[in-house]
Amino acid sequence: MTPRCLFLFVPLLFSSIALAQKSYPPKFEGATEHIYKEIDGVTLKLWEFSKEKEAGEKRPAIVFFFGGGWKSGSPKQFEPHARELAERGMVALVADYRVSSRHGTKARDCVADARDAIRFVRKNAEALGVDPERIAAGGGSAGGHIAACLGVIAKDPQSSVQALALFNPACVLAPIDGQNPWKEDRAAEMRERMGVDPRELSPAHHVSEDAPPCVIFHGKADTTVSYVTAEIFAEKMKEAGVPCVLHGYEGEGHGFFNYGRKSKGGGKSAYEKTLTQLDQFLVDLGWLTAS
Repeated sequence: MTPRCLFLFVPLLFSSIALAQKSYPPKFEGATEHIYKEIDGVTLKLWEFSKEKEAGEKRPAIVFFFGGGWKSGSPKQFEPHARELAERGMVALVADYRVSSRHGTKARDCVADARDAIRFVRKNAEALGVDPERIAAGGGSAGGHIAACLGVIAKDPQSSVQALALFNPACVLAPIDGQNPWKEDRAAEMRERMGVDPRELSPAHHVSEDAPPCVIFHGKADTTVSYVTAEIFAEKMKEAGVPCVLHGYEGEGHGFFNYGRKSKGGGKSAYEKTLTQLDQFLVDLGWLTAS
């Protein structure tokens, strides 16, 4: 495929996040809009990108969740990824969910919304042309955390997924195996941000043998979500016997994968490189055919 185009307590000051916030509420040309949840006067939507389908066709699907520290952000972040994967034959969706700056919510509410987004896709799989046995969750930063939760802390089969695509995800939210990848003075802040004991929503603490295959893209120079946390999560997955590929990017920081970012090493952008690697991951799963 040739595409066209330490931790989360630290404020996300990157321009891509700022631009995403300015674009809220989002609009997507050519996308099909679905309301998947209404709660406390808030309407939450999914935007579907897909090529024309034939009756009875069942395609693999992926649902993307944006980053922003569970505080801000916009579904616009993963629009380029969704459009590319739709061209490859997937049903690709970007999801809105509640965040603290707009709705006064905690991370536990973000995860609850994500579960309901997946439930909507499963319930409407026939109408969407989706194969319910091939649904992936993807996301970046806090969105990567949410996606990971769907894979390893799913509460019921209707909110679980069969694959994970994680971009600098927050997968270690508390000390684990004697390692503490974040500063002690942030413990109270993390509990406040989560709304529950951080371990309850820490993907690395919940990995089991029934977790889905996973691909992770992480910058080795990331000072917002440290690279070691991705290594810890990947190792936990491998110990459980779950396929997990970690692509580490030398010199790259947080949000390096976003569309429009220049590559530190020159040549193809990290957006193009990570999208190509994601495509290969899906080919290896048998969800897409090699291009």
